[in-house]
Amino acid sequence: MALTPTETRELLARLGHAPKRFLGQNFLVDGNIVRKSLELARVSAGDTVVEVGPGLGTLTGALLEAGADVWAVERDRTLHGHLAEGLARRFPETFHLAEGDAVELPLAGLPAALAPDFKVVANLPYAISTPWMDAVLSGPLPARMVLMLQREAADRYSAAPGTRSFGAISIFLQAAYDIAPGHRVGSACFHPRPDVDSTLLHLVRKAAPHVFDASHKALIRSCFQQRRKQLGAVIRVRQPGREAEWRELLAAEGFSSSVRAEAIPVPTWIRLFPGKSGPA
Repeated sequence: MALTPTETRELLARLGHAPKRFLGQNFLVDGNIVRKSLELARVSAGDTVVEVGPGLGTLTGALLEAGADVWAVERDRTLHGHLAEGLARRFPETFHLAEGDAVELPLAGLPAALAPDFKVVANLPYAISTPWMDAVLSGPLPARMVLMLQREAADRYSAAPGTRSFGAISIFLQAAYDIAPGHRVGSACFHPRPDVDSTLLHLVRKAAPHVFDASHKALIRSCFQQRRKQLGAVIRVRQPGREAEWRELLAAEGFSSSVRAEAIPVPTWIRLFPGKSGPA
């Protein structure tokens, strides 16, 4: 059961811990959102679940009580110690807790052998949401992800071509995942209250997800770093000598080299950058 705001404040006081804004420490205090997270992720006994930033362990405890095998990474030393003394002792066989940076340990140390069909259920700090997602999208890919995100990050991930929010991370994510109906979450569901509302984003891996390789990712990012420039001009700088080849590729997709990156839909990016596609 989720801690109430009062219980959360009391626990933080006992730990002598003040929430750290730079780590995005806004603790969930709404049991309905915890239940909704597990429901969207379809968590059942025996599932392997990765959690990022378990904090005080509200979501973690619900996952463990549902019978999931949980791999979690917590950067904050005080909160890591609290989890190690509490949930790790209660669930010694199914709770695997790492101390570290989630961008460096995006899957919390989950062994590759256990990766097929694992899930991610997490309350992602805004500061790491995009680099963490970028790391996860390099594979192995979770079968399903339910992520609590600031609305701005969620909008960026689900953005459509031609919008200001559409960017490289939108392409990388939408090439591998379908975005299923999620859930809006108000600031009152957290302690301390964040300045913005959040979204519970629900992602389901495609039957044939596409993973861009590192060099293709770098080129796509460069196209959006100068998003007002025509794509032909970016290619001329980034891949000199390949302008004619790119004109042909774009023409085959129905675009001229004067097109801007934000106008190109995800299926076209996949065809422009064929890489690893197929069952994850």
